[in-house]
Amino acid sequence: MGAVDSREYQAWGMALDVIDSTSTVAPETRATISEGTAHSAAAPAAAINANADSPRLLAFATKGGGTNEESRLRDLLAAFDVEWFSFDRSSKFGGFRQICRLLKSRKFDLAVMEGTGLAGGLALMYSRLLGRCRYVVSSGDAVGPWVKSVRPGLGWIFNKYEKWLCRLAAGFIGWTPYLVGRALTFGCPRGATAAGFALHPKTPAEMAESRRKVREQLGIADSTIVFGIVGSLAWNKRVEFCYGWELVNAIRLTDRQDLAVVVVGDGAGLDHLRRVASTDLGKRIHLTGGVANQYVLDYMSAMDVGSLPQSVDGVGSFRYTTKISEYVAARLPVITGQIPLSYDLDTGWLWRLPGDAPWHPRYVEAIAELMRTLTWDQVHAKLNCLPESLPEFDRDAQVRRITEFVSDLLRK
Repeated sequence: MGAVDSREYQAWGMALDVIDSTSTVAPETRATISEGTAHSAAAPAAAINANADSPRLLAFATKGGGTNEESRLRDLLAAFDVEWFSFDRSSKFGGFRQICRLLKSRKFDLAVMEGTGLAGGLALMYSRLLGRCRYVVSSGDAVGPWVKSVRPGLGWIFNKYEKWLCRLAAGFIGWTPYLVGRALTFGCPRGATAAGFALHPKTPAEMAESRRKVREQLGIADSTIVFGIVGSLAWNKRVEFCYGWELVNAIRLTDRQDLAVVVVGDGAGLDHLRRVASTDLGKRIHLTGGVANQYVLDYMSAMDVGSLPQSVDGVGSFRYTTKISEYVAARLPVITGQIPLSYDLDTGWLWRLPGDAPWHPRYVEAIAELMRTLTWDQVHAKLNCLPESLPEFDRDAQVRRITEFVSDLLRK
């Protein structure tokens, strides 16, 4: 997009003003506001911060209250006086209206959103256009390309949405430096990187015990090399893919009995994986279903190789995903494609495989070939190249960095 056109500002503002001025929120659809003690979502518009000298933030995650993304943001903003809005994904329009009303009170110095959901983003843009409150966006995805990959006809709309969301923001927190660069290119004036961290780290002794228990539960022998992945199994109809599809298809191309695949997650893709697994289901292929966030590292501890399937395009090339920091915490070598992180983060602990996307035959065959030839010595060699910690995924460093970033924005 070129220079900002005041007529475009007015068009956005007028359209959203109609929505805000005519909307009401039913009591049963109201999300909660929390800051240690409960606060009513229907607080008077004239309410002000009791301590006017203390910067006040409104924060929320569009993935929803209580999710891993909200937990991440809570850690990053721990140094600030924050009022938390628990976003209800079952009532997105209600969430939009409530955020608009909260920001209309003018008691917040800055709003921070984790995610790029349309309802939350439009509420922030609307408030900014009316001069009510500046905002910061934290995101791990390139929105326009991602929507285009799922719904091609809507890609151009979300490209514009992403550009305006960044352009109107006071700052952008990217899960990767590539996303920060993207936001700055769109016109966002400030940016910082927070690549994510394991939310529930465990000691080596705890990991060893979890490995024993999970393998015993799944019926996997100690001598078996396990390829695995943890994630949402959302099914992409356009390319017929979900996380784990690459592993399930690859192991079916081999006849080794000392290999196994473990896929942890739930979603529409689970039934598709069951069909592909066929007679290997429950034997060489284990589909556990979803697990709570605090148990993710327990299941990863049972694995020997982690899968990070990302397309080499405007979607996958921008991402790290939450899994990469968890794989590092679980001490897992990783297989992935020829995406930027596979060069930037590799110290010898990654297998970088050919193929433009994890659903392409070339990529699946590359995994299958690795499965056919992989030895324990090769696994251990990769593991020995994995540093005890990577600075990109150090929690304390990220919290310190974002604290300074937000503090500087508040002083502007």
